[in-house]
Amino acid sequence: MEILVVTAVTQPVLVPAARVLPALDLLAHTRRVAGFDVRECASGAEPDVVLVDARRQLAEARGFCRTLRASGLRTPVLAVVEESGLVAVAADWGIDDVILAGAGPTEVEARLRLATQAAKAAVRAANSQITAGALSIDPDTYAAKLKGRALNLTYKEFELLRFLAQHPGRVYTRDQLLREVWGYDYFGGHRTVDVHVRRLRAKLGSEYESMIGTVRQVGYTMVLPTRTETELEPVVLQAEAVLQRA
Repeated sequence: MEILVVTAVTQPVLVPAARVLPALDLLAHTRRVAGFDVRECASGAEPDVVLVDARRQLAEARGFCRTLRASGLRTPVLAVVEESGLVAVAADWGIDDVILAGAGPTEVEARLRLATQAAKAAVRAANSQITAGALSIDPDTYAAKLKGRALNLTYKEFELLRFLAQHPGRVYTRDQLLREVWGYDYFGGHRTVDVHVRRLRAKLGSEYESMIGTVRQVGYTMVLPTRTETELEPVVLQAEAVLQRA
C-alpha cells in the first residue's frame, strides 16, 4: 500500500512520515510526504491512501481536505488529529475517516484497510450498470435509457439521476444532494437541485416523471414501480401487439 502523507510544514520532503503518525514506522507500507498543494499531490503515482496532517493547523487542514476532494480525487482521505482536535472535525471536511496521532499500529492498519476496501467497493458500485424499473443507467458510457429510449441528459442531470437510482427509496435533502452530486466546494442554493429535478422529470415524460418523488419539506427520492406494475408490463405489451396485428 502506498501512503501519501500531506503536511503544512515549510519543507515537507524533509519531514519523516512517522513524525505525523508514529505508528507508520511499524507498518510495511510505502510512504511519501508532500505539502498542502493539490498539484503536488497529483504528481507521480496515485496513492492508495492520503493522510492529511491536521494535528495543529485545523483550519488549513480542513480547507485542504475540501479542495482535495473537490479536485475529483477518489483516493480515501484520512485526517490525522490530536484528541483535542476531534471536536473540530465535521462532515464538511469531505474525509473518509480520522486517525488519532497516537494510535497504535494495529488500529492504524485496520483503518487504512477499511478505508481502501470501502473505496474499491464504491468504485465497483459506481461502474456497474444500474437498473431501476424501466430505467437503465450505464456509468461507463454515461448513457441512460428508459424502456430502451435514450435520455439526452446533461452531465449533472445524469449524476443526479444515477445517485438517486443507486439509493432507491431513500430520501435525500437538497443539502445532501448538493454535497453528493455537486461536491463540497459548491455553494449554490437549493434552487439548483429543484431546477435539475424539474428537467429530469420533463425528460422522463409524464408516464415516468413520478419516479423522482418529492417528500414535502424534506427532499427527493427515487420511487420504483411496484411489483404488480412490473409484472403487468409484459402482459400489457403483449396485448398491445395483438391489437396491432388485429
